[in-house]
Amino acid sequence: MEDKHKHMVNSAHAPGYTCLAFARDGSRVYTGGSDSLVRIFRTDKGSDQEPDVALDAAEGITALATSHEYFFTGSVDSEVRQYNKDYSNGEPQLDGNVTSAHGVAIRDVAVDPKGKRIAVTSDEPDVKLIDIHETTNITLLKGHTKAVRSATWHPSGSLLATCSSDGKVIVWDVSGSEPKQEKILDGLIPAVSNPDSSEFGHDCSAVWHTSGQHFYVATKAHEIVSISRNDWLRSATFSDDACSGAVTALALSKNGVYLASACQSGIFIWSTQTRRMLFRFQNALTAPVLQMAFSPSQNLLAWTDADGVFHRWPEPIPATSPDPVKLAPGSATTTLVGKRKTTPTLFDDPEGEKTAVAVDDVDLDEDVAAELDNDDWILDDLGGGMADDDSEAKRWGAKDGVREMVSVTKAQPPFQPGATPMANKKRYLAYNMIGVIEVTDQDTHHIVNVEFHDKSARKSYHFTDHFKYDLASLGERGAAYACQPENEHPAHVLYKPYGAWAAQGEWQYELPKGTRVLGVSAGGPPPTKSLRDKSEADLLGYGNVVVATSDNELIFLSGTGIERCCLSLQGDYVTMIAGPEWVFVVYRDGATTMDGSQNLTGRLIKFDDFCLLQKDSLPIPKRHTLKWVGITEEGAPAIYDSSGVLNILPRYRLQFAATWTRILNTNDLERREGKQESYWLVGVAGDILMCLILKGRQEYPSFPRPLIQELPIRLPFKRTGTADGSLEEVYARETMLLDIIRDSLGDDELTTDDIAKRELALDKELIKLIQSACKGDRLARALDLTRLIHHAASIDVAIKVAAFYHLVGLQEKMEMIKEEREAADRLEEARDKRRQRAREFAAVPAARIVVAEPRRPKPFQDFQPPPARHRPGLERATPAPDTSKTAGGSRSAASNAYSADTDLESSFGGDYSMNDHSYGSPSDSKRKRPEEDTDVESQSYSVDISTKRRAIDTPVERPRGNPFARKAGQDNGRSPFAKTVDASKSLHKSDSFFAKVDAVETNKTKAAAKGKGKEKKAAGRQTTLFGLPPPSEPEKKAPGRPRKKTPTDAEESQATTEYGGASETQTTDVAMSDVQDDTQESLVQETPEMNESMNDGETETPGSPEPIEWPPSPVAQTRALDVEVGAT
Repeated sequence: MEDKHKHMVNSAHAPGYTCLAFARDGSRVYTGGSDSLVRIFRTDKGSDQEPDVALDAAEGITALATSHEYFFTGSVDSEVRQYNKDYSNGEPQLDGNVTSAHGVAIRDVAVDPKGKRIAVTSDEPDVKLIDIHETTNITLLKGHTKAVRSATWHPSGSLLATCSSDGKVIVWDVSGSEPKQEKILDGLIPAVSNPDSSEFGHDCSAVWHTSGQHFYVATKAHEIVSISRNDWLRSATFSDDACSGAVTALALSKNGVYLASACQSGIFIWSTQTRRMLFRFQNALTAPVLQMAFSPSQNLLAWTDADGVFHRWPEPIPATSPDPVKLAPGSATTTLVGKRKTTPTLFDDPEGEKTAVAVDDVDLDEDVAAELDNDDWILDDLGGGMADDDSEAKRWGAKDGVREMVSVTKAQPPFQPGATPMANKKRYLAYNMIGVIEVTDQDTHHIVNVEFHDKSARKSYHFTDHFKYDLASLGERGAAYACQPENEHPAHVLYKPYGAWAAQGEWQYELPKGTRVLGVSAGGPPPTKSLRDKSEADLLGYGNVVVATSDNELIFLSGTGIERCCLSLQGDYVTMIAGPEWVFVVYRDGATTMDGSQNLTGRLIKFDDFCLLQKDSLPIPKRHTLKWVGITEEGAPAIYDSSGVLNILPRYRLQFAATWTRILNTNDLERREGKQESYWLVGVAGDILMCLILKGRQEYPSFPRPLIQELPIRLPFKRTGTADGSLEEVYARETMLLDIIRDSLGDDELTTDDIAKRELALDKELIKLIQSACKGDRLARALDLTRLIHHAASIDVAIKVAAFYHLVGLQEKMEMIKEEREAADRLEEARDKRRQRAREFAAVPAARIVVAEPRRPKPFQDFQPPPARHRPGLERATPAPDTSKTAGGSRSAASNAYSADTDLESSFGGDYSMNDHSYGSPSDSKRKRPEEDTDVESQSYSVDISTKRRAIDTPVERPRGNPFARKAGQDNGRSPFAKTVDASKSLHKSDSFFAKVDAVETNKTKAAAKGKGKEKKAAGRQTTLFGLPPPSEPEKKAPGRPRKKTPTDAEESQATTEYGGASETQTTDVAMSDVQDDTQESLVQETPEMNESMNDGETETPGSPEPIEWPPSPVAQTRALDVEVGAT
């Protein structure tokens, strides 16, 4: 006896399209096939039964439907036939034809839940609604433009959903006398126009949930989605890694708890509450499943395939799970509006306490209605009734007593760009513009084969993989592989550089135990020479490697295995791609949103300093996922999502200023017209998309490796159908590519030959647009287009175009634009903008502690008086008033005379004066010296310590102090060493100190020449504080009156002083000892700094404005004073 729990198979029909339908009571299953037969199987019998057959159709059966009294068939012969459900002679009786489609095939028939109307679809664009009991009562639904493939009824019978071959789903409101369109959903299902294609036989029906609040449909993206009736938007998606390929059939259980789907990888049963896969048919499918249905009365799932085989899977739902047929309180079946019983009061009628359940025209079977009789519960998609707990946690989603279902978007798992899952023991680990990494599973190990598109630059290789690497990246300088931890072996990364030195450069990088590798990417600059042999290209290094781990970290390694940096990710890692200078990392910024967004963010990180170059959210539409990330030939990041849109980041070199630009929508490609195909991206080169074309609902490329196809990239502009619109698209696309090249220019570069050629080509396109604007008398448009021209010569052409159309005003404005363009260099302005951008994002210097330092004037820019310099132990200098009207001239003369003594003056630190402690102030005037006397090093400085006669009888003893202190009232602007002019005394004869000293030195020189035997010891120079020689020891002489100076001596001294003789370079300390008394000698010894001060201060300047006048005194007293001064 056959086991009824075993999978039952019947070869019911010839290979081809097949269909099936359950009777309303579930006792029979009707199947139809391309052999024009309708077979009727009893569900209470096994696969060894002999089914009944209906033989009335002339061609293949394409549709089946049942009601409480009849079952209906549709066939290729354009007829819809009606049969009685009950028959006794073993052969069903034909009750008649319902309608005919006038020479086209019938595609679907559907009976409403009440069994009163039937919807018929065919290769005609119109849908027929026919009254079953009055077949002449026909209503046409007009709205489709191509063949209508299927029709399904809403549980209430008030709505009808029809799906056509052009990819449209139209929901009709047929509750009234005149049907009307409720909603048109375009692009939801695959568009298949060829009836002979295998995709045309797939079930594209919209399967309504028993609640009537949403329906399920298989999209063109090979997904199962739920479309809400409230807003006609996607509310949920069913997905699982085990389910891959095109979805060919859908079926809903009687109570709406389970949804069954069939695809290339098998048959799966999902929970409509959690949208998770619960059960799977364990046997392999031998042919695509074309139609599938749950039994309305028992735990049974049946389907038919393209081989004409009828399958039955008894008890697909285990006994431990909720029954697929019966409704129970708390089961997730319907979302019905119900009301609680109100709290009874004293005067309420107990018989009137019941509150009806509003079902909104839902026609339920008797057993379902019995289950819903308990109005204390609200049956919803969350699987729970309305509890008495009024806590906020249980009332957060409630609205008018109805709990709403929460849609939680499943997070996209990490993936490797260009990789495919293992299928038939083969897979692709990487597939990009550089090459392909293929893996073959040998059970105990893998065979890895690496092939390059350009075999002249790199040499292909293969190796045996005992670690079973599951991640790989093919870079410009090498390939990186990664395996996961297993047992005691930790995860590690293997990097194999290209070239003859690859064996030397290969290295491994192990991760800590328990850490998994989520992604790996290899980057680096493209080679300038072939990497097949040893060359200078090896000097550029082996690139960079980036590893993403399960510890939420991003590890940067050099091409030789040097650990350079470890960054933290702000969210869950998704994918990444490495370029020549940067790595583009995609991660999830937080969690997925409730409206279906993956919430992905991309970061562009530079290799040289690991700084952030760009950060922005990815423009992935809601309820879609990221499919591919890559790099364009120009170096810009690019992404492709499941909606078929390609975006790139063209201005990625502008830090934090780039934006995602949509450059292609594959749904609008002309080649997709009437075809069901998808695209598996490989790369982007200029305006060409490199991809693999996948036929039907294929998701991944298969083996043998298909050829790469080239598709033109066209910006999704809306007016590309016109001539101007096409030119605008070309200009925008080429400008975008040109901006990428411009951004790569250096700070000193203005342009390149390639940029100039591209700009000239764009100018030609603009001239065409200007000509069209002038022809259409759109002058403002022509002027805007002129501003976009790059070269001044092209503006001349635009001016000629305006002149051709006699647009004088436009011509003048164009000439003004040309003048402005010639006045400012466009290329230099662009370079300045790049420099300014670089300065704006320059590194911010660290804060430093400012140390208070004296302000130092800049050379040749400070015209203020020099600051006073503090000298410890000396009195602060104070300015004295200028009493001479012609002091400026004296200072000028003194400055010219001593221009060679700047070094000496600087050693004093500024202005200074000498204070004569005994007799008076030094003279304000200086003796004029020859201008040619500039030998500073050979000069010696004499100190005049001759006494000055005072005008008082008794000299006032002055306290000794700082000899360099400035006198009160002294002129600040005058030289401190100029001789002070005494206005009370007239100067009749020069009493210059230098003349007296010269005379004394002359006499001593002569005396030494006569051989007195006394040699004077030469004094060392530059040994005192101010660089003057110290005073010599005075020679001891007999007391007596000094010799009077003779006129000859005075003349010789004067001559020596005027002509700068050798005597002026000799030391003067000996002369000073001869003419000074003991008091003056002690003064000189105590303050040697006075030597130079007195030397400068006693210089007499000829032509002094005021002669020195001494007060009259007796001759005897004068002689006495002279004797005292000259006494030694």
